[in-house]
Amino acid sequence: MHRIGFLVNPYAGMGGAVGLKGTDGLLQEAKKRGAVPLAPARAVAALRPLRDPDVHFLTCSGAMGEDEMKEAGITTYSVEYAAPEMTGADDTRNACRIFLGHAVDAIVFCGGDGTARDVYDIVGTRVPVLGIPAGVKMYSGVFAITPAAAAEILTTSGEVAVRDAEVVDVDEEAYRQGTLRTTLYGYARTPYITEMVAGTKQVFEQPDEERAKAEIAGFISEVIDGTPEMLTILGPGTTTEKIAEMLGIKKTLLGFDAVRGRRLIAADLNEKGILSYLNAEQQSRLIISPIGAQGFVLGRGTQQISADAIRKIGIGNIIVVATPHKLSQTPVLYIDTGDPALNAAFGDHIRVISGYRIAQRKRIYLPKH
Repeated sequence: MHRIGFLVNPYAGMGGAVGLKGTDGLLQEAKKRGAVPLAPARAVAALRPLRDPDVHFLTCSGAMGEDEMKEAGITTYSVEYAAPEMTGADDTRNACRIFLGHAVDAIVFCGGDGTARDVYDIVGTRVPVLGIPAGVKMYSGVFAITPAAAAEILTTSGEVAVRDAEVVDVDEEAYRQGTLRTTLYGYARTPYITEMVAGTKQVFEQPDEERAKAEIAGFISEVIDGTPEMLTILGPGTTTEKIAEMLGIKKTLLGFDAVRGRRLIAADLNEKGILSYLNAEQQSRLIISPIGAQGFVLGRGTQQISADAIRKIGIGNIIVVATPHKLSQTPVLYIDTGDPALNAAFGDHIRVISGYRIAQRKRIYLPKH
């Protein structure tokens, strides 16, 4: 019988939709802004396909694991760590110590980069670890692409390859100021199936990249000029920043801005702010660029664009932009809106604008579950 340690950071990702770009140290502010827990539902989604009598889970009480086990219909588990009502990093570390003491074969956790770091602090390379993505950013390489992909990895028959994967964390204070600053903490062992575990985010900055961004920006600015009254939501990144520059607008590098024609309407919007603008519009569009190397179009670092916002915009009004070099390093794209039916509605390919009136069709990963 396989023994798997399982824990949930119930507060992971709560800062994303409300525009805090992270939850570390800002849980109360996130709650004040109306944030709701996301991690428990994502943990349940990963657990549901795992009702296997040959797997025994060791978990924590309450929302740190036991509640999700019950909701998913898992019966082969034992509670080995009594979690307090308000959990924190120390509880993650303490639970991992107990799991290791019970000689688990692997540890599965639901959270973000901060949770991954806390797990790594105790586990190191002693047993494989796998993350169910629920945080705001998740730049580490230990996360499955989606909760469904995590389930698929864990239910794969036979031997699953294990690789060394980076555990990194982002300086959230710098991130909120528009600067991406990451720290490498080490390398964990992670079960891996091609296309089901994300790589570490890469930032591409080369002369050809700048020329390609300018070509993309030139084309998209023409599109916007052709429909100047349509509300445009510009997503984060340097490619969309170049589009804003072409429009004469100062872009929030790591946030979402609302634009009408060549006018900035609102900057660094959270989910509530985006929906308030979308609800007042008959038609709108989203311009967004995938995360370099990881390939996420929606789902990581973009929680402000919720499933409700995507339905308001309409899949046909989502314009994906990326340079040819970024696309060459990104063999497949990922959509993780939190709604499996909406993910599937994107189909198996998406058009990506990669130059002036040039587009590529890129494959979208579709989980089996």
